[in-house]
Amino acid sequence: MPPLAIADETAAPRAALVRLLADLVHEDGVHPTAIDALHLIRCATPGELVRGLHKPALCIIVQGRKEVWLGEECYAYDALHYLVVSVTVPVAGQVVEASPQAPYLCIRLDIDPVLIAPLIAEMGPPDPKREGVTRGLYLDRVDAALLDATLRLVRLLTSPQDIAVLAPLVQREIFYRLLCGGQGRHLHEITVRDSQGHRVTRAIEWLNRNYVEPLRIEELAQRVNLSSSTLHHRFKALTAMSPLRYQKQLRLQEARRLLIGEGLDVSSAAYRVGYESPSQFSREYSRLFGASPIKDLARLRSTG
Repeated sequence: MPPLAIADETAAPRAALVRLLADLVHEDGVHPTAIDALHLIRCATPGELVRGLHKPALCIIVQGRKEVWLGEECYAYDALHYLVVSVTVPVAGQVVEASPQAPYLCIRLDIDPVLIAPLIAEMGPPDPKREGVTRGLYLDRVDAALLDATLRLVRLLTSPQDIAVLAPLVQREIFYRLLCGGQGRHLHEITVRDSQGHRVTRAIEWLNRNYVEPLRIEELAQRVNLSSSTLHHRFKALTAMSPLRYQKQLRLQEARRLLIGEGLDVSSAAYRVGYESPSQFSREYSRLFGASPIKDLARLRSTG
């Protein structure tokens, strides 16, 4: 289908979503809602690159444009594309198109594999001719069916008495649309129990809970019932980084939070997240954030 036709069929529900979000959200930020998995995001100006840990979610922009970096890979998307993050990954994101007259507006729906598994059981295995993506983060073209379901979910915020009954049904439909999408096979792979993708996802979850502990690949591989080489290969395919680099990013982002949010000194933050050498911590912090911990903290305070 030509891009213009795709734009035309999604124009009406997207315009309705822009009006609805404008009524629901009046200040910049990430806003939780009465639907636990649903968040509404607004930004009136382009922003700086922000690093963080992105948990599994569907992100649909209805106005504006954003870039998300996974390692050295850039995923640029807008109102004609949606982003799926299927495993927890450290990313950097930047709103690149927004204005007070037309603020960046985005809908984030957290993805719970527990809710997707029953759908997969009903739908059966994916078409073997359709190749899934290797990354745990991907873009796809938005269509009218997905946007219409998203609109119905957000509209429930205006009738809170209906949320308990109808929100789970609409969320189920949205996940169904994702599974039917061009890259839905990937969600199958990470959700189906005992698949290699599911086992790597378990390794990722373990690292997120135990990033302070020393990383021994052989032990982690045994924990999720994979060989060390398979774990390393599939882990890098999903996250664009090795398990060791992934752990470092978890540690450094948590250390930054401790420095900013709890006022810890550099050495204390380094030890708290598992570093034995403050000098090594400072070197790796500088490589990730572009400045030493002290300079980075000073810069953030001056701009805050």
